[in-house]
Amino acid sequence: MAQFDVLDASGKKVSTVELSDAVFGITPNEQAVHAAVVNFLANQRQGTQSTKTRSEVSGGGRKPWRQKGTGHARQGSTRSPQWTHGGVALGPKPRDYSYRINKKVRRLAVLSALSAKAAAGDMIVLDKLAADEYKTKAVVSMLTAVGAGKKNLIVSDVADKKFVKSAANIPGVKTTVATSVNTYDVVNADKFIVSVDAAKKLEEVLGE
Repeated sequence: MAQFDVLDASGKKVSTVELSDAVFGITPNEQAVHAAVVNFLANQRQGTQSTKTRSEVSGGGRKPWRQKGTGHARQGSTRSPQWTHGGVALGPKPRDYSYRINKKVRRLAVLSALSAKAAAGDMIVLDKLAADEYKTKAVVSMLTAVGAGKKNLIVSDVADKKFVKSAANIPGVKTTVATSVNTYDVVNADKFIVSVDAAKKLEEVLGE
């Protein structure tokens, strides 16, 4: 069990908490992390790109010249791919890029990402993540006080509406709940900011 300092909103240490090595102290598996990140990005692709084939572009219904005797190469339509304004040969069509990876690999990737943040000192544990009012300035002050980075992932055990709204328009800040943490968001963040309750929830969800 590793010990982590618990900070309040002003950046002062208020206590310590012991977190499981099975979640925050494993040896990171780079291959699993890479697989999970590539999978996440692939699943975000819309796949809506599309081009028109020779049968979909307008025009070209008439054979441009007779088959033989003109000296030209034979042509059946002015909308063939080699013609200006013709269709696209073998162009992209709407498709689904998403795929699934093994559940054990996905879990190992999240554990590896969390452990890497903890080992590098890029995990900040707070006593609570909540706001008394809708005020962005309060969240900015908190982030500055605790030593946040340019890109931060803030994880709470339950979504506090006022806190989430207050942090929504801060550049480089993403908020989520413990049950929705994914490998890409953890890896992409400079600092992983988590409440004590959220850290315990992660232990509960990801622990053996």
